[in-house]
Amino acid sequence: MNMKTMSYSVLATLIAAASAQAMAAPTEIKVWRHDTNEKEITASKAAVERFNKSQNAYKVVMEMIPEGAYTETINAAALAGKLPCALDMDQPVVPNFAWAGNLVELDGLLPAVQLEQLNSVGKGTYKGKVYSVGQYDVSLALFSRQSILNKYGIRKATIDKPWTKDEFNEILAKLKKSGEFRYPFDINTSWSGEWYSYGFGPFLQSFGGDEINRANYVESEGVLNGEKAVAWGTWMQSLVKNKYIDRKPTDDKGFLQGKVAIHYNGSWAVGDMTKAYGDDLAIMPVPDFGNGPVIGGGSWHWGISKACPDKAGAAKWLSFLLQPEEIAATSNATSLIPNTAAAAAMTENYKAGGKWRVFYDYSKKFAKMRPETPAYPVITSSFAKAVNDILDGTDVQESLDKAVETIERNIQDNNGYGFTSK
Repeated sequence: MNMKTMSYSVLATLIAAASAQAMAAPTEIKVWRHDTNEKEITASKAAVERFNKSQNAYKVVMEMIPEGAYTETINAAALAGKLPCALDMDQPVVPNFAWAGNLVELDGLLPAVQLEQLNSVGKGTYKGKVYSVGQYDVSLALFSRQSILNKYGIRKATIDKPWTKDEFNEILAKLKKSGEFRYPFDINTSWSGEWYSYGFGPFLQSFGGDEINRANYVESEGVLNGEKAVAWGTWMQSLVKNKYIDRKPTDDKGFLQGKVAIHYNGSWAVGDMTKAYGDDLAIMPVPDFGNGPVIGGGSWHWGISKACPDKAGAAKWLSFLLQPEEIAATSNATSLIPNTAAAAAMTENYKAGGKWRVFYDYSKKFAKMRPETPAYPVITSSFAKAVNDILDGTDVQESLDKAVETIERNIQDNNGYGFTSK
């Protein structure tokens, strides 16, 4: 072999090696996540690191977007055609995002067994198709102290025997009459925004009403302003009239300060409550107002944008997150409720006999998604206005009729958002 031939041979080898190296470089999967508390961010970063180390084909690059501006940011990016491959979303906005053509169906992209193993609140749908998946959920409950229940002869509600409406009303009257508490009940009227649909919509559903007819998703008439809905609104208004709640509290600390006997709150608050009351803390299901207990379901989910150039890679990332070990790792790091039974069994808090197992059971048995329709943004804002008006003393029927009118007009203006009354 002459020197010239050898040089060509060496050069070819080097080129081949460089090409092989280039081909082996992992495909970048851009991911957006809302910037929330430190525990959740740390858990997400750890998951990204584990995924990137688990294989060589893809590299997830995650960007944190401020939570306060997150929905506006992803909407603007969608309009500009600049969405990342994968993004997390608050579950109620998923149907609107899917209707607008910004998300791809996950049926067929993700293993069917993973979708089947998720609790119902772990799947975001539009017209029966799955567009998002969530590792975790939170749960609503009633919190009190066992010493208070014992002192006033009040039965501790259980998952199999929650308080009835009449029983709950009698309890509130008894606690009010005692004079021991500034208010017997706190439903967080100091909060605003999504809390109204998430927290008070389930009470409406337990009464037998709803924010929209879920049989067709085009009508609110009869379900948001019918007899059962009016009964719910009248009961909500009675909480203020009877001084069972503080209409405009300065904060949500009344229960922790001993000024409130029963607090309607979420599993996210159990840590502070446990620190305050220890073994005296009593965690109970929400009341049954006639149609079974109902709590809000659906937390932050992951979806894949239509703009993603490598949907298979994005799907591999989501599938990785849905592994029981990954869901359990997130739960252990954040105390959030795992969305599969297999993952729950791997956690200290939510396994059978775990100290917060009751929240997993409430979520699985009582949780109901907020209306899965693109009309949800106008539904939740209209509902919140109606609730505020009712609590302020406005006629219940009038308040609900106005909400129905606003919701149905929006649906009609958008040609039913893909739904029909047939």
